[in-house]
Amino acid sequence: METLYWSCLIGGALFAVIGVLFGDLLDGLLEGAADFPGFDFLNTTVVASVITIFGGAGIMLSKYTELDTAGLLFLSLLIGLLGGVLVFFAYIKPARNSEMSTGFSIKELTGKMGEITIPVPEKGYGEVMIKLVSGNTVHTATSFEAKPILAGAQVVVVEVADGVLHVAELDY
Repeated sequence: METLYWSCLIGGALFAVIGVLFGDLLDGLLEGAADFPGFDFLNTTVVASVITIFGGAGIMLSKYTELDTAGLLFLSLLIGLLGGVLVFFAYIKPARNSEMSTGFSIKELTGKMGEITIPVPEKGYGEVMIKLVSGNTVHTATSFEAKPILAGAQVVVVEVADGVLHVAELDY
């Protein structure tokens, strides 16, 4: 049994290293199983964790306890599964729920301040640059108040309609 535990410990550790290097490919192989309700925990990190923890727990329990083979196997498996659950809920699930996009919706620009880069005529279109955390974005703009706005003027986005920002010049 000790050979099984050592194999799982070493194999799980190697699987974890391979998972770091080729994780997206391996997750793609397990992706079909994750489409079934209740199986969203199947990914390379959780599988590697369960195998590694099972092997390590088996080695430690066989060395420091007097349990029989069945007891060692059961307790090692239980510890490995609990470790996998812990990895899933403490690491995987929060990472899946985190936002990693710098994208935004044009509707979110309402109320943002910007600078006119191409003059806006009273009836027509110009261009406004809005500074965001992720960088600058330039959009087509029209005057909300039907007044011309010169380049360099500070404006606020009053509304967004049909992909065009309706802006008003700021009075200081």
